[in-house]
Amino acid sequence: MTTEIRIVLADDHPMFVAGLRAWLDAEADLTVLAVAATGAEAFDAVAEHRPDVAVLDVNMPDGDGLTVTTRMRAAGLPTRTLILTMYDDDDNVLAALRAGAYGYTLKGAGGDEIAAAVRAVARGEAIFGAGIAVRLLTHFAHTAAAAPFPQLTEREHEVLTLVARGLDNTAIGRRLGVSGKTVRNHVSNVLTKLQVADRSAAILRAREAGLGGNS
Repeated sequence: MTTEIRIVLADDHPMFVAGLRAWLDAEADLTVLAVAATGAEAFDAVAEHRPDVAVLDVNMPDGDGLTVTTRMRAAGLPTRTLILTMYDDDDNVLAALRAGAYGYTLKGAGGDEIAAAVRAVARGEAIFGAGIAVRLLTHFAHTAAAAPFPQLTEREHEVLTLVARGLDNTAIGRRLGVSGKTVRNHVSNVLTKLQVADRSAAILRAREAGLGGNS
């Protein structure tokens, strides 16, 4: 007897998510219970339906997939997360793992590959791909302890630390070798992921977590 795997999908691209839902629903053992277009909707759908797997995009309005994953863990929800995104970079992969995702798959993957990843995550397996797995092992071999704010990427952690030290965007840009516009984008992402209203609130959260103590 085939065990049904229950799924919530979250992506803000209607055509993509409609096609993915049709593909997954066509599989005998997979059932999509709900589709969300924002992070808030995704969390509410998971809390209501308690699916086996939540397939989440990284970038969504009102809470990205990494923030939703962190909220799910904090709420004690049993649902496992598969991140499905177009971004194949170390920062996002590592942030997904810190947030508690079981898998990380690219949108360019075929329907069969995504369905297989959903099944693996439902079984409690970690699916990050061979190349990504090597990068993760290398990273954690040099990391003694988990950093605070697991929903942030490595670069966002750096920016938040410098913000907590009182540096303005221009000074942060000089320190990191990036433009002021890039810094502003990172700061905006940090405020969104920390769910704080402004820079001062972010500084308070960072210092409470022990960031920004050294110059």
